[in-house]
Amino acid sequence: MKTKIYSYDCLVIGSGAAGYNAINRLTEDKNKKAALITEGIMMGTSRNTGSDKQTYYKLGLSGDSPDSVIAMAKNLFAPGSVDGDNALVEAALSPRCFLNLCELGVAFPHNRYGEYIGYKTDHDPFERATSAGPLTSKFMTEALEKRAKKLGVKIFDNLYVIKILKQNNQVIGLIALDKKSGEFVLFNSPNVILATGGPAGIYQNSVYPTCHTGSTSLAIQAGAKLQNVSEWQYGLASIAPRWNVSGTYMQVLPRFVSIDKNKKEHEFLADYFTDKYEALNNIFLKGYQWPFDSNKVLKGSSVIDLLVYREITFKHRRVYLDYTKNPFNLKSIDLNKLSDEAKTYLLKAGAKQKTPIERLKHMNQPAIDLYKSKGLDISKKYLEIALCAQHHNGGIAVNKWWETNIKGLFACGECAGTHGVSRPGGSALNAGQVGSLRATQYVISSKRKGISNASFIKIANKELTNEIKFVSKVLKNKDNAHTLINEAGKRMSDYGAAIRELANMNKALTLTKKDYKNLNQVGVKNKTDLVTAYKYKDVLITQMAVLTSLLDFARVIKKTRGSALYYQKQGKLRSGLDEIFRFIPDDGKSKGKVQEVFLSKDVFKIIWRDVRPIPQEDNFFENVWRRYREDKNIF
Repeated sequence: MKTKIYSYDCLVIGSGAAGYNAINRLTEDKNKKAALITEGIMMGTSRNTGSDKQTYYKLGLSGDSPDSVIAMAKNLFAPGSVDGDNALVEAALSPRCFLNLCELGVAFPHNRYGEYIGYKTDHDPFERATSAGPLTSKFMTEALEKRAKKLGVKIFDNLYVIKILKQNNQVIGLIALDKKSGEFVLFNSPNVILATGGPAGIYQNSVYPTCHTGSTSLAIQAGAKLQNVSEWQYGLASIAPRWNVSGTYMQVLPRFVSIDKNKKEHEFLADYFTDKYEALNNIFLKGYQWPFDSNKVLKGSSVIDLLVYREITFKHRRVYLDYTKNPFNLKSIDLNKLSDEAKTYLLKAGAKQKTPIERLKHMNQPAIDLYKSKGLDISKKYLEIALCAQHHNGGIAVNKWWETNIKGLFACGECAGTHGVSRPGGSALNAGQVGSLRATQYVISSKRKGISNASFIKIANKELTNEIKFVSKVLKNKDNAHTLINEAGKRMSDYGAAIRELANMNKALTLTKKDYKNLNQVGVKNKTDLVTAYKYKDVLITQMAVLTSLLDFARVIKKTRGSALYYQKQGKLRSGLDEIFRFIPDDGKSKGKVQEVFLSKDVFKIIWRDVRPIPQEDNFFENVWRRYREDKNIF
């Protein structure tokens, strides 16, 4: 097998908003030879996702409300299990990164005086949030891509990276698979920036775009530590097409219906709520309170998420939203019987129409048009939903320069684990821009050199030989890779998502380990489908890391926090719910700790450490200026 070899000072993996920002910064410097590697230019979450009003979280830039870098850092730090240095950097660089996007043409709104106005988002005491509309991250990616084209950025498209190579805990390069030819490609480089997004592929019930799966196992196999991988965000979403059903999708009060194997319909919310208008109030609140939140289970709207989960997982039914009729056979909604919050909102919006679809047409016609553009007319057909994985708050552990414990390996965007238990809405978009800037600042200032091609080939050959052996077996086996991925994803959604019980997680981990042991039994149709076998491998490795983390959390912390519920037989249970939904609410004692998981000699290990506090810097101008003149305050 002939193999191409390329040499660069730095490689960026991923063509989303974080990846493009990283390669643009490196190319602008002109002192480093850099390239971007992507599985597909048009793939990824940044370009292919959105929400009712996709939010970007940044420092306040309008009005007279007091705000500061430290205040924002404290808000990012407050949810728990967040490192203070990352929080401070994300706050300090948010204006620079946000205004860079504005200069590149992302249409964030400002008033006639130039103030970038904002609004409050979840976990946000200030009005720091802003939005360019439902497709904010798409617009960001397109603007950054346009800049990359002007810069003449070198892009290797249709390459799937399968392994990071290192020597003495230092990155020396990587191996990639050409998706079109099935051939391997080698890259010699002392710096690699991962911008591969969250590990979306480990779940079947997912609102991530189908073209995005993630590549977290690259870091795991290289020996990088992960942190807080038990912390995810889940919420109700349509599954075909994949999209969050937040905001007005819920506030117009659609009907929830499940359909069993005999095609019989069940308006299952009526089985739980004795008061129809209490149910309607909770449906309305899901618009504001879209993510599943364990704090809103015993009393609050997250009971809706659990009822949907119960229909799908326990009763094996499919769940839909019906916008053509009101819930519970109501001919019309009596707004006076709703909560003051719901009543006031709907009256102000003028949403007095008879049916959910009429209310949605009045309030948010683009929400209907969006589904039409994806081939589904919700004015006529049911919308299938599930409780889906939406965002990973944990990820690869990084320091204040977004470098991992492997020298020369950086992570930014969602694959970096800089968020903790929860996060202000939109902070992920800011973190991706800040982290990619931060990593490139370090790479540009570093004098780290790559090894010679001759030395590199000697190391790469051993790994390449192993990959060729694996590929030879895969091509001889029956085509089963897609089926195996679906089976693994369903198992993870059932036992390792929002609802977590010790025996079920143990079962899932045992089966996942067994599947990984039998990895050589995976098969694909031909060389152009080899990437599917490697994606299956990535799914299993990442699932093992996450399940190991979940089991350890359940045994050590024993309490429920964030966007997941851990079953405890000594816990509390909301009346009318199944025993599996009994849990002990978090007491906040674990907020000061970070859980790390890493692979050591083919075994996953767990350690707990204290969070790094928010730095208290000596910001006397003359001292900072002197150090800045010396090394730009990089090291």
